[in-house]
Amino acid sequence: MRKLFEVLNEELEAGRDVVMVSVTASSGSTPRGAGARMIIGESGRLYGTIGGCAVEYRCEQRASEVLKTKKSYNQSYMLRKNQVEDLGMICGGDVEVFFQFISGSDEKIKEMVKFTIDEFEKRSDIWIITDITDGSEAGIAIYTKEDCRGMEVTDEVIELLKEAPFKKEIDGKMICAEMINQSELVYIFGGGHVAQQLVPTLSRVNFNCIVIEDREEFARRELFEGVFDTRLIDMKNLDEVCKEIRENDYICVMTRGHVNDYEVEKSALKTPAKYIGGIGSRRKVAGVNQKLRADGYKDEDLKRITTPIGLEILAETPAEIAVSIAGQMIYERARSSKK
Repeated sequence: MRKLFEVLNEELEAGRDVVMVSVTASSGSTPRGAGARMIIGESGRLYGTIGGCAVEYRCEQRASEVLKTKKSYNQSYMLRKNQVEDLGMICGGDVEVFFQFISGSDEKIKEMVKFTIDEFEKRSDIWIITDITDGSEAGIAIYTKEDCRGMEVTDEVIELLKEAPFKKEIDGKMICAEMINQSELVYIFGGGHVAQQLVPTLSRVNFNCIVIEDREEFARRELFEGVFDTRLIDMKNLDEVCKEIRENDYICVMTRGHVNDYEVEKSALKTPAKYIGGIGSRRKVAGVNQKLRADGYKDEDLKRITTPIGLEILAETPAEIAVSIAGQMIYERARSSKK
């Protein structure tokens, strides 16, 4: 989502009008749900997706019209089997889409977009709130726990904010809200092949990742697409980094050997992290656990560590393992948000 705002900023700074296309509700087999977004400019789709297939194809056409009329509006699509086949696409289903015209000369929106990018950098909890009432001026706001930019947001809307997107009529206005960034961090210890696949996979589903390595050649930022930060740190001196880990953060342990795994897990168990996962064979895990027990850790403590990390999908390659880990972390995030 951060990249979407960076693209939006580039277009607005150049004085170019754009349309933000947002899914506000969906059902059936449409590939993306509420909260999916893309940016359309004069040259076509600039960034993002609402899932491809028939809906996206039609929305790109509609957005081009909105650029000409400069009028925001809602549109419902009910794509049945025969309609999908006529378009040469493969997906059906119902979807409600909001086309929001954004002027390249709107200074208030420009300021709001810059504010949003800054808040991504600070890793704040960020919500986007949009007034999609038919015939309205299509107001938009960015809300954090410390500030709000854009249209005025009522206390009732703020009370309703949560991690899942919502669409609700409030004071005669149809309001959509979605959390677009979460403040939790994923601390990935080890910058090997799995980590290099895991970081971009997690970043695409709004996890902010910090990679920690003790080998300079594996701590290079360019190895990890979408990484929040990389750090070169001795795995035997993790006290400082562990002091910053909070109760809503995640830890993934995937160092190059059982010695470093032991050092990391020993330090990780001292943190309040809500999730600790370790990669490795049963033999490797048993060896590390034996050393941790010798240090005084109880079986109850060791239960905090998920091993082997990831969902059981028979993953073998680094990319497949990354998908299994991401799936497990998405589940943990959703589960904890409902507590």
